[in-house]
Amino acid sequence: MVDSILHITNGDYTTNYLKKLKISGEFITWREMLCEGKTTVDVGSENFWKNRFEFFKSSYKVSKQKFINYTVKEYRNLCNKKEQKEIVLWFDYDLFCQINMIAVISWLKRYRKGYHISLVASGKVEGVEKMLSLTELSEEQIRQHYTDKIELTQDDIEYADYIWQLYCSDSPLRIETIYKFNKNSPFKYLATAIEAHLQRFPSIKNGLNKVENTILKTANAHQFSSKKQLVHQLLKDQEVYGFGDLQYEHNIENLQKLFSSFNPVKLSKKGQQVLENQVNFYGQLRADNSYLGGSKKYSFLYNTNTEKLLQITS
Repeated sequence: MVDSILHITNGDYTTNYLKKLKISGEFITWREMLCEGKTTVDVGSENFWKNRFEFFKSSYKVSKQKFINYTVKEYRNLCNKKEQKEIVLWFDYDLFCQINMIAVISWLKRYRKGYHISLVASGKVEGVEKMLSLTELSEEQIRQHYTDKIELTQDDIEYADYIWQLYCSDSPLRIETIYKFNKNSPFKYLATAIEAHLQRFPSIKNGLNKVENTILKTANAHQFSSKKQLVHQLLKDQEVYGFGDLQYEHNIENLQKLFSSFNPVKLSKKGQQVLENQVNFYGQLRADNSYLGGSKKYSFLYNTNTEKLLQITS
């Protein structure tokens, strides 16, 4: 007999936790990080996976076999799960999860029309100051979140799909004007995630985006004996990104010219100048194959004073 509920989760930790708690149903783990690298609207298509593999290969040296085994095979499992008419999504509040979530909903809109879709989202918990991920919730809290899951209407699904389309467009300017204004959206963490996304375009002041500036500030404010300690601190401090150590290590690698040493961690003279906005590092970082969603990262600048993006016209 086929379980009547299909759960799509944000990662293996969540899947294993829910199975351990004996939440009934079948499970699919969405193993992607669509907040990084080029994305296209056609989730699951040959073109979509081609773009994703090219990104993982160039940025993280992932082999084709590993990409297929880890990500594509699980996606194919999802394609084969057609019997369950009830689908429950489990996604955290952060940028990493929120972008994956809208991509999954876009796929469901296209391939699972008429299915009953609901959302369990972690984040704010009564009586707790910090935001909590699903795997940080107690068994009682998880079960309560499941009981309180949000039933997504067709309008909700259309909205998530629309934001996904804007995220994948070749300009972030439209999403910048739209993301704040859906007061009735059940996706209560999406606006904050999109705001964090927009701040990943290079700053007009020094050519580094918010993540990159945070790396320099953190390195400068502490005395770390190793790069590992720096990464640990970045993971501990992050509030909205949901990045893993690999993502921070990749960012640090791109900024290595701004460090004079990693044992101990020390900024170079140029690193100090960039941090103090005395030198603009845009020219040294610029790469035409660097994408955020569908947009070229270095075709836009973020003005921290106006909190607006500017398009660079050549």
